[in-house]
Amino acid sequence: MKNSWLFKLIGAFLVIIAIGGLVTSILTSRATLRAFNLYTTRSGQIWARRLAPDLADYYALNNSWQAIDIFLHETSMTQQHQPMMGQGSGKGNSLADSSDESMMGALGQRLILADNKGVVIFDSLNEFTGNQLTQIEIIKGIPVIVNKNIVGTLLVTPGSQAATTTLANEFQTSVRRAIFSSTLIASITALALGALLFFQITAPMRKLQKAASAIAEGDLNQRVEIRGEDEFAQLGETFNKMASNLSQAELHRQHLMADVAHELRTPLTAIQGTIEGMQDGILPCDADQLTTLLAETTLLNRLIEDLRLLSLAETNQLKLVRQPIDINYLIAQIVERSQPQANLKEINLRHQLQHGLPALQMDPDRIVQILSNLINNAMRYTPKDGTIEISTAHPNTLASVIISVKDTGKGISADDLPFVFDRFYRADKSRSRASGGSGLGLAIVKELVEAHGGTIKVESPIFETESHDGHGTNFVMEFPTS
Repeated sequence: MKNSWLFKLIGAFLVIIAIGGLVTSILTSRATLRAFNLYTTRSGQIWARRLAPDLADYYALNNSWQAIDIFLHETSMTQQHQPMMGQGSGKGNSLADSSDESMMGALGQRLILADNKGVVIFDSLNEFTGNQLTQIEIIKGIPVIVNKNIVGTLLVTPGSQAATTTLANEFQTSVRRAIFSSTLIASITALALGALLFFQITAPMRKLQKAASAIAEGDLNQRVEIRGEDEFAQLGETFNKMASNLSQAELHRQHLMADVAHELRTPLTAIQGTIEGMQDGILPCDADQLTTLLAETTLLNRLIEDLRLLSLAETNQLKLVRQPIDINYLIAQIVERSQPQANLKEINLRHQLQHGLPALQMDPDRIVQILSNLINNAMRYTPKDGTIEISTAHPNTLASVIISVKDTGKGISADDLPFVFDRFYRADKSRSRASGGSGLGLAIVKELVEAHGGTIKVESPIFETESHDGHGTNFVMEFPTS
């Protein structure tokens, strides 16, 4: 369970939530700090503009800045201030209930007042008193004007780091707490929803894993239920298709073993019976019996060789000695060699060849084997006075040569047609191995054709009588010209 997809996804989700929360906290804290500083700066500027007229009144009343520090310490400003009641001593009257320090200090700001020469005469932090302001600092300040004359400059600037007060700290702390609380709540909610989503996502994987384990243990009937059309559904469909192919392959393997055992048992039983008969004196040990034994061993050897050849072809281990050949000349030779057998069965064997065909890169021995198997198969099912025709064609629209073997036999039924290239399959179940072949000929033909890069198909019936009875079979092969 430690390596479960569910735990991996939840773990990854937790990491993403943690990183997202950390990044959000850092960026929000910085943005909040910048906004707070901007707020305090603007508040200080507004406070300075409100204070400037009062300072002007103070200067007009006292005609100097004497005792201005006492006035500023005792004077407090609010959004609504009363008219000033100055006294000759220059101490002035209170304008509100709270001091400037409580307001400016809470905002983390410092108040600087310079005279008309730019010399600092008051600094709320007592650091720059007596210093000369630069021209740029004077320009940034708020002028104190009396009778259209500038008698001083008022500056409100951010205080030192140590001057940051409890209000500012509490404000930022409250923002951080809000961010942490909202991140925690969002994380818990997202984790709960994510766990539910991940459980639903991994559910098909768990079912697939269970089915795969069952197949690994030999249960090839396992299938997974397919829902939807997403990637998991496609994976499930592919898995079911694979399981079906494995099941069919296992079924074919079982049938193959049974067919091979049956095909080998028949000649071996005949050989064993003949030898036992000769040992018991029931059968004479003469040339006829030896000929029978030789025929059975020949058939047995041919069956084993066919199985070996089919196995090599199916596993792409069959070596082809390719060379350019004239397919028309090769077909003419094969027809000539098969003519005596056709004459014996009173079958008309002929060829219809298109001239000017390009040379094909083929293994001539394997092509002879292909055509000989098809011709022999046609002779088994073509009646007396029937016709077998081998033809070639090279349509201009195709980069290939078409070879067809057509007969006028009884044809192949629609039920048998899909299985004619299967191993040990006989369309006529009543035929024996001797008269109907081993059932491997057409399977070998198909594998050899495909080994040359070609294709083969069968068409049946291809003729129709007046009574609408179909007959005839046509094997069509297509080989590439390059």
